Amino acid sequence: MTAPGGDFRGPRRRLIEALQEAGIRDLTVLQAFDAVPRHLFVPTGVRHRAYEDSALPIGSGQTISQPSVHARAIEALQLTGRERVLEVGTGSGFQTALLAHLAAQVFTIERVGALLPSAREAVAAVGARNVSFLQGDGTIGWAGYGPYDGIIVSAGAPHVPPALAAQLAEGGRMIIPVGEREEQVLTLCTRRHGQLESQPLGPARFVPLIGAQGWPA
Repeated sequence: MTAPGGDFRGPRRRLIEALQEAGIRDLTVLQAFDAVPRHLFVPTGVRHRAYEDSALPIGSGQTISQPSVHARAIEALQLTGRERVLEVGTGSGFQTALLAHLAAQVFTIERVGALLPSAREAVAAVGARNVSFLQGDGTIGWAGYGPYDGIIVSAGAPHVPPALAAQLAEGGRMIIPVGEREEQVLTLCTRRHGQLESQPLGPARFVPLIGAQGWPA
């Protein structure tokens, strides 16, 4: 993939240094952040803040997460470049583009239809050609292309949706914030011998996961 750099090379390098200081060690994850220009995925009104380690509004009541949150979640997936990954919550498309840089195929679902055109455009602008988009209820996943080696959920759920658990391959890893509507625990779920093993990764604060197997609208 190619990535238009614009005038943000310096801020992007400082962001990568901040990610390293925050404990991100996977060089392929850091390289993905270097290759994918975050400023293309945020509204022009906040573009000057694109390389801060902070969440930013992207419209429709949604946000783009802090880069360190994206990095921590993606690092926990332990991608090698051969995986099929399901992303629940396309949002701005930034994490989608990072995943496209790190996995073989990415299938991404977004509930809010108004966000998809700009996400598609930005993902295409950075040269990602291994992404499939769907507008729909992410809590029920995308069974037609499963099972998935990795699943990453970008909204806070009251519990792990059974449909997503069923679409995780043996040995696969799912990252999902689980808890209350306002605060959650970022959780790593690994499928071993047909069962899900859960490991907390730390506190998190995401928008609620709305859908049939999540929070009510």
